[in-house]
Amino acid sequence: MHEYGLEKDLPVRIMSMHDPKNAAINNKYFPAEIFEGYNATKFSFVKNAVKQGKKSKIVILSHINLLLAAWLIKKVSPTTKVILLAHGIEVWQPLTATQKMMVGCCDKIVSVSSFTKDKIIALHHLPKEICFVLNNCIDPFLEKPKQKSRNPILMERYGFKSDDIILITLTRFSRRDRYKGYCFVLEALGEMIQTNSKIKYLLAGSYEMSEKNHLDEIVLKNNLQSNVVFTGFVQDEELADHFSLADIYVMPSIKEGFGIVFVEAMYYGVPVIAANADGSSDALLHGKLGLLTEPESTKAVKEALQKMISNHDAYLPNHNLLMENFGYETYKRKLAAELNFENPFASENSA
Repeated sequence: MHEYGLEKDLPVRIMSMHDPKNAAINNKYFPAEIFEGYNATKFSFVKNAVKQGKKSKIVILSHINLLLAAWLIKKVSPTTKVILLAHGIEVWQPLTATQKMMVGCCDKIVSVSSFTKDKIIALHHLPKEICFVLNNCIDPFLEKPKQKSRNPILMERYGFKSDDIILITLTRFSRRDRYKGYCFVLEALGEMIQTNSKIKYLLAGSYEMSEKNHLDEIVLKNNLQSNVVFTGFVQDEELADHFSLADIYVMPSIKEGFGIVFVEAMYYGVPVIAANADGSSDALLHGKLGLLTEPESTKAVKEALQKMISNHDAYLPNHNLLMENFGYETYKRKLAAELNFENPFASENSA
């Protein structure tokens, strides 16, 4: 259905096991008339998914935990094609015996990054010929970039000065999210401010109080009280202005399936530092769009930051290259190719 993002008129139904029935009201991504929500009622969801699926040519699973419905659909309708979307950590771990049995019903497994694809082939011994890559894309409803300038209201809110060098990490801060690498950024910053006190670090996003206390200890130990700001939750309407504050987006994560936040930062013209150990490499086109560094190393993160600060303009993201690879139109074209089982994903290497 062209109006829903596909190139040909294909009837589409969206079924969600966990969302309530009214979740699609005023939804800008798809109309409510094609949506069904089951409010975590698994039995009803599976029952109706099988009923709908056996009448469908293609069933797309957004998560591996939905395999049961697809496996049952295949039992009653073997010609229905099943595509499983593989994101990251949920498929980077051993499958249960039941999952191993059911994953065989998939005609294609489409990963959001080359890293995830390679990981699931190696870990789950899946046939290479059914595994493909389709990178995530920039949200078509994301606020358009403006001429890059710092919002004076936010500058005043956070106590920044015009000559400050502002780093930003946008994520949720909790103990289980430490793999994002922000602790190593803080440690690196503690060394860097000894020669450049103008470097400031904006930790943007909601946080658990226990993690905030942990980070406050790192801040205190490194004498960063004047250099680090916690924003708390950032409203969607302020997201673009927060990115525009920053000189560098830095998040040396080790468990990103893809890392859409890197692409969003570059969309707003912010140079990016990410780690070379996960799906972040795909988001940075393996270094063509940003700087990749060794994760979990204060020394490596510090060197990457110093390198980017000293030659900032050389790392400004190439907007055309970004949109050619991660724009919405590119995503639609690749998705349409993915749905064509007669000509399956001939351009895999460009994904």
